[in-house]
Amino acid sequence: MADNYTAQNIQVLEGMEHVRKRPGMYIGTTGPEGLHHLVYEVVDNSVDEALIGFCTQVQVTIETGEVIRVADDGRGIPTDVHPTEGVSALEVVMTRLNAGGKFDKKSYKVSSGLHGVGVSMVNALSRWCEVTVHRDGAIFQQRYRRGVPEAPVQEVGATDRHGTITRFEPDPEMFAKIEFSFDMLSSRLRELAFLNRGVSIQLVDTRGEEQRSSTFKFDGGVRSFVEYLHQNKKTIHEPVIAVGGERDDVLIDIALAWNDGYNEQVFSFANNVHTREGGSHLSGFRGALTRTLNDAMRRMKLGKKDDEALTGEDVREGLTAVISVKVPEPQFEGQTKQKLGNSEVRGLVESFVNEELARFLQEWPPAARAILEKCMLAAKARSAARRAREITRRKGLLESTGLPGKLADCSETDPARCELYIVEGDSAGGSAKQGRDRQFQAVLPLWGKMLNVEKARPEKVLTNEKLLPIITSLGVGMGTDLEMSRLRYHKVILMADADVDGSHIRTLLLTFFYRHMKPLIANRHVYIAMPPLYKIEHSGGVDYAHDDAQRDRLLANNGAKSNVQRYKGLGEMNPDQLWETTMNPATRSIMHVSLDDDVEAESAVTTLMGEAVEPRRKFIEDYALSVGTLDV
Repeated sequence: MADNYTAQNIQVLEGMEHVRKRPGMYIGTTGPEGLHHLVYEVVDNSVDEALIGFCTQVQVTIETGEVIRVADDGRGIPTDVHPTEGVSALEVVMTRLNAGGKFDKKSYKVSSGLHGVGVSMVNALSRWCEVTVHRDGAIFQQRYRRGVPEAPVQEVGATDRHGTITRFEPDPEMFAKIEFSFDMLSSRLRELAFLNRGVSIQLVDTRGEEQRSSTFKFDGGVRSFVEYLHQNKKTIHEPVIAVGGERDDVLIDIALAWNDGYNEQVFSFANNVHTREGGSHLSGFRGALTRTLNDAMRRMKLGKKDDEALTGEDVREGLTAVISVKVPEPQFEGQTKQKLGNSEVRGLVESFVNEELARFLQEWPPAARAILEKCMLAAKARSAARRAREITRRKGLLESTGLPGKLADCSETDPARCELYIVEGDSAGGSAKQGRDRQFQAVLPLWGKMLNVEKARPEKVLTNEKLLPIITSLGVGMGTDLEMSRLRYHKVILMADADVDGSHIRTLLLTFFYRHMKPLIANRHVYIAMPPLYKIEHSGGVDYAHDDAQRDRLLANNGAKSNVQRYKGLGEMNPDQLWETTMNPATRSIMHVSLDDDVEAESAVTTLMGEAVEPRRKFIEDYALSVGTLDV
């Protein structure tokens, strides 16, 4: 029985000597993603308890000093003596690689930690770790130093609670920079709450002067997830489609809805792990979606006889979907679990979606008609988009038609060493071309405000006179045709005036990259230049300030009369000044554009750039008083 969870359930497979020598093998990277992966591994253990009904609350706390505390009300890790190891099962779990209660399929039917390296790996990569277990009326505790127990497991008190508390500090010998992101952790914990209906997950940050916290609990599960994603979009049908069931011991939970936009947003999960690269479950869903909607179109006699069948691209325009499967023995490709490889899952998901979606379309005729009309309209637009799309993927595009006329290219041919400055205005572009290092820096001037792609179909984007030069210069294509291997510059730097118009242009460009070239952001290729606002001349020389506070500090430090010039635009700088302040890698300031929370990014883009006015007005009303500087 699952509740008969003792040391007998803990199986040991091998030692863990490789973790500290090769941490990247276990957490993917020792950068920010790997650092946060430590937290996810511990939280996954708590969620695994929730999957089988023994945990309802999880609390994650970021303490001062970048210490993480994870507490749950599950059964608690067993502390009795392991039958073959001769020490407490808690010590076995925390210090043996591939030791855990998830291999025998008795204690856990499904789990996300099936590799068995989770919490022991976290222990090995921590400067110190401390585990407190409330179980069987007693409190047990053990502390570790870089994965090695400081003393045997000790009973330290009595309790009427049950659960596990894990505290750890990541080891600075393993990670170059240790700083946890509240937003990145929020994204993952929110996902877990959506995927495990009824479980309350709280994130608390005590590092600042004011405590910051968020609590996630969704009784509607993946249906609530889709509703959350659609909160500022116009859903074209009611209700949201939500189906769930079990096929051959695989639990399937799917929700989907269409909006009046043009962008596809699909999240896939396997055993609570966000499979960003998809896999067999996503392939099965997509195959069933296209087949079922084509069958429904023929059954309802919509369209003309000579109309082509709907393609996957047609049926996914404006689609928001969450696909979650829980598999007894998942086969993830790679230790970081980015893609589900179980081939049998594709057929199970495909047959399940075929049946359940067909049933929905028959039971809800108005919704079926609205969905199919949306798909048929997308099919008509596809033919117009085909010609525009071929422009960007035609073989030898750059050689046959040449680079955009305004692009000043660099001489370096290795993309990893090349930078592209996308500059607002011909005047600033001229200064940037003169001031740059021609060896590795290219400059593409733009003029005026470009298309808001949030309100435009893809074919409009591909033929837009202001965006086409960017697409052509980068060389990767866009949307479903994007190929990162063709990227010509590994640093894409947006450089606009430090005023309202410049901010608007940056926002329009970021919206374009997020909607049509998201891999550039996800792979950390996009940056924002930070030109100074002020030039301060004094007897000792010249200083530059990026904001009012820095200006005031410099003026106070100078202690003498200074001449302050407020730059109204990049064009006011001569080439030498632009190089020194904004383009010289040794002295410039650039801001990295990252994608820590895709769900919140989606919400922000939809709110600020979408058709709906009310959410944008509310956003402005809520945050207007928080604006520090506003040019008028």
